[in-house]
This record gives sequence, C-alpha cells and structure tokens, in this order.
Amino acid sequence: MTPFTITHAAPASADLNSLLDLCFGPGRLARTAERLRESNHPIADYSHHAHDETRLLGAISFWPIAIAETPGLLLGPLAVHPDMQGRGLGLALMQTALEKIDAARFDFILLVGDLPYYQRAGFQVAPSGVRLPGPVDPERLLVRPSHADKAAICAALSGAVRPTPEMC
Repeated sequence: MTPFTITHAAPASADLNSLLDLCFGPGRLARTAERLRESNHPIADYSHHAHDETRLLGAISFWPIAIAETPGLLLGPLAVHPDMQGRGLGLALMQTALEKIDAARFDFILLVGDLPYYQRAGFQVAPSGVRLPGPVDPERLLVRPSHADKAAICAALSGAVRPTPEMC
C-alpha cells in the first residue's frame, strides 16, 4: 500500500479542487449537500488531508450546521483519489477527524452517503423528520452523535438543516 500522512488541511487549493472534481465529477456543485456549504466555511480544526510525498490523496471537511437550535456538523466532502480507494484511507481520514470534534460544541455529525461504508464510523440513518434544502434519498441521510452521551439528541432531531457560518 502507498504510505500516506494525514495532516490538518491547507486552505483550499487547485489540488483540492482537482481531487474533488476527479472523485465527484463536474456535477458535484449541484448536489443538495452543497447548498449547506454555500456562504458557509469549513471548520479548519477538523479538516484534514492525506498525502504522500508528491500528491494529495484524500480530503475531508466539516461545516457548521444546525437543526432547530441543535448545533452540528456536515461531514463532506470525503474524497479519496481513485488509485487509493478500498485501502482504508477514507476511514483513516474520517476517524482522525472525528476524534478531534468538540462534543461540547457540536451535538451531531450529518452526511449524505452510503450506510454500509459510514456505519463503520458510527453513522446511522437520520430520523425521518430531518430535512435538507433539496432532494435526498432518506436512506442516504446519515447521522452520528458527536459523543456517546449525545445519542438521544440524534434520535430526537427534527426540522430543516441550515448552515451556521457564524459558528466557524
């Protein structure tokens, strides 16, 4: 396996945009989750990159959101270079970042993704009352408490998800 290093993410760059385009295609900015990133800012302390000696291999970021008055984070995008997919890099990025989240500040993490992949990191299908600002398959809307004590909060989530850039 190609060795990689995980570090705090550098500011957005051409390398990051190229990786995101490669992983998600030209339509990535039209996705529903992107509505929560518009006019929002990723939380720098939680964003990480994976790289080898010469190139960016993966990236993860988190964006402040809320459902009603409950503060949370939107995970995404989580991107892994196609050459590295299936080798544990995405899970390593996710676990590294999730360990850093301040559970006193954010009650939950939300994402749109495939349950079989993300449940390895503690995600489950979000309650049916959680609504994004656009269409999404409810089976792909996933949530995870930021800490074991927050599980009841996740189960009770209901309402529209909104960006909260003031929490950056």
